[in-house]
Amino acid sequence: MSKPERSQEPGRRRDASASPARDGWPPPGSWTPHAGGARVRRAPPSGAGARRVRVRAWSAAGRDRLAAERAELATLEQGIRFRTIFLILMGTILAIAASNVLTGAVGLFRETAARPLTAAEQARYIKEDIARRWQAWSTDLVFPEELQYIGLGRAQQYARRVGLAPETPCRSGTDASTGSVLAQYGCRTLLRATYVDQTSTFVITVGIAVLRDEEARIAATAQLPVDDRVGVRPVAFPGTASELFGAAQRQRNAWIPVGPYVVFSTAGYSDGRTRQSISPEEILHSELWPAAQAVAGRIARALGDEPNAVPQCTQGNVC
Repeated sequence: MSKPERSQEPGRRRDASASPARDGWPPPGSWTPHAGGARVRRAPPSGAGARRVRVRAWSAAGRDRLAAERAELATLEQGIRFRTIFLILMGTILAIAASNVLTGAVGLFRETAARPLTAAEQARYIKEDIARRWQAWSTDLVFPEELQYIGLGRAQQYARRVGLAPETPCRSGTDASTGSVLAQYGCRTLLRATYVDQTSTFVITVGIAVLRDEEARIAATAQLPVDDRVGVRPVAFPGTASELFGAAQRQRNAWIPVGPYVVFSTAGYSDGRTRQSISPEEILHSELWPAAQAVAGRIARALGDEPNAVPQCTQGNVC
């Protein structure tokens, strides 16, 4: 029995582990394992059956479209970032504005709501009420037509008003030494009226110097001359008991401070007697000066008295 023939090249055994290439894998030119650990480089296929690998080049239009898409995406992302920042800023601004409006509304409500006046607010109300009386009051309240006073021997006396002088600058209605001080501290105007006693023997001119505030009045009165020969200038009214009353007939001058006012007074005799014609002793014992002080004092007290009703709350007396 014949034996099958064996290959004459025992070294070239077929490697069972090596499988033929399928679908072009492994690629031509790669190394493949062989029996005994040897590697065999696979030769690229040739001939008509060899598969050719072609690299497809991108067209210019495709590249431009991709670049445009990327630029559009970058622009969109940048816009989103700007919009986010804008919304955050606007939200912050609106929150601050709303907070300010709310704070202002609360403050306005507290300010306008009725509440009790503090002691300082009541004092300021009284001070302002006194300061505007020379304008707010009628003439008969500032210079009453008739004033009662207590004369010598505790007798009840009265003085009546015989005339009102026009409003005048402080320098014009006072002596030079007095007027310069008043003008220096902001004297606004001078009001004057003339009174006579019930016997028409004494003539008294009362002048009210209106300063800008109480502090200015305090400073002015500290500088006024201490001299009973100067002060307010008298005002005479023809056809009355005061028609002979002039600067030479003034016997004494004085002033009373109250609020923003300086209430001046000057007095003399209705018969025209001058200061030089009367001895100092007679003036000291005469009823003339007490009457003048009483009339001026009544006017000053009325100007400086506290108002009868001081509000207890910011809106009347109901809090």
